[in-house]
Amino acid sequence: MPPLSEHIVLRNRDIENIANFDTYLKHGGYEALRLAVKEKTPADIIQIVKDAGLRGRGGAGFPTGVKWGFPPKDAFPRYLACNADESEPGTFNNHEMIDKNPHQLIEGMAIAAYAIGGCDTAYIYIRGEFAHGARVLERAINSAYAKGFLGKNIFGSGFNIDITVHRGAGAYICGEETALIESLEGKIGQPRAKPPFFPAAIGLYMKPTIVNNVETLINVPLIVAKGAAWYRTFGTEKSPGTKVCSLSGHVNRPGNYEVQLGTPLRELIYSDEYGGGIRGGLQPKIIVPGGASAPWLTADQLDVTLDYEAVAAAGSMLGTAGIIVLDENTSAVTTAYKMDEFFKHESCGKCTPCREGTTWLTSVLHRMAAGHGRAEDIPNLHDIYNQMAGNCFCLLGESAVMPIKSALRLYPQEFEAAIAALPSNGNGKIANAIPLAQVRR
Repeated sequence: MPPLSEHIVLRNRDIENIANFDTYLKHGGYEALRLAVKEKTPADIIQIVKDAGLRGRGGAGFPTGVKWGFPPKDAFPRYLACNADESEPGTFNNHEMIDKNPHQLIEGMAIAAYAIGGCDTAYIYIRGEFAHGARVLERAINSAYAKGFLGKNIFGSGFNIDITVHRGAGAYICGEETALIESLEGKIGQPRAKPPFFPAAIGLYMKPTIVNNVETLINVPLIVAKGAAWYRTFGTEKSPGTKVCSLSGHVNRPGNYEVQLGTPLRELIYSDEYGGGIRGGLQPKIIVPGGASAPWLTADQLDVTLDYEAVAAAGSMLGTAGIIVLDENTSAVTTAYKMDEFFKHESCGKCTPCREGTTWLTSVLHRMAAGHGRAEDIPNLHDIYNQMAGNCFCLLGESAVMPIKSALRLYPQEFEAAIAALPSNGNGKIANAIPLAQVRR
């Protein structure tokens, strides 16, 4: 697909200093909010978003307009929470949106709050480590209040909306919507049982709560302003619009790239407009298309298109589009170990399969990554991840299964080499070996 002539989400690349309130206003800012609250009903806005086909950009890809219609009709008050935790490894697109274009997010939140009805309080839940982004948002919110675009009786419509920035303590699990809500309430960030705690019905303070991520909400103002038909001119029929891909790893030009959904993976990696190819002219070996929790793709899948349906059909998921590309010299064993070490560290410990399973996975992988594997390690790894899959309280444990499952399926010879301590290359070599003295037993 051709590169975008004008960005939808990364408008900071087209409009200098769009983070400034007056600059944003000059380029049509807050006109969609005015249109929504003065000329449209909440049901109208939901229908526009449904017709546009906007899907959640936080990983699941669930239709946003459908989600907004879930709160029970007689349950009030309602809350909106923006998930700005951005904790998925390989994903870093929210940073740019927040730092460079905060008002479009704020406007999107105000429109979403109006659409779900009975919502006059919204929160931006942002990782505590993202201190700069939090300060940018607070300044932007304060300027919107000062100009009358947030607060009471906006545009004389009777609609009220207050937005608060809430800094979390920094935990991967708080990217899961129920754990985010627990943290917002001042509790330990651990997931709730679903059912009964589906946030749209029983969420923050036990009231209906809609949770959307940054990229989802930042799409909303232009959809409302320009219409569903305009939005559908981008992307595919089932995956309309654009997606900001966070491209990292062994590519020449890592970074954030907003592309139409349906763009081939090969184009993202090799086009001079985007990744510019693999460093050193090497071949790709491991491609993780949706952050560390996504099953791996290989070099023979470069023609897969970046949309929800095509990536799923290829055996993975688009997720957050945190696309990690690793070259032919990369060790699959070491890669799986490093990814699962992250999930072990981030496990909240609430359920046994995740708490114990991630510990055992990393213990075995750590030893194998040094080339000191044991004969029983491969069957043990299969046994551990099979006991974890489908038995964890939330998706963190399920995510930890993906790297090791992918590595064992795609590169079994490297695990065999780790047991035999055989030297090899990308076809079996244990790269970046860990000294035996540091290996846990």
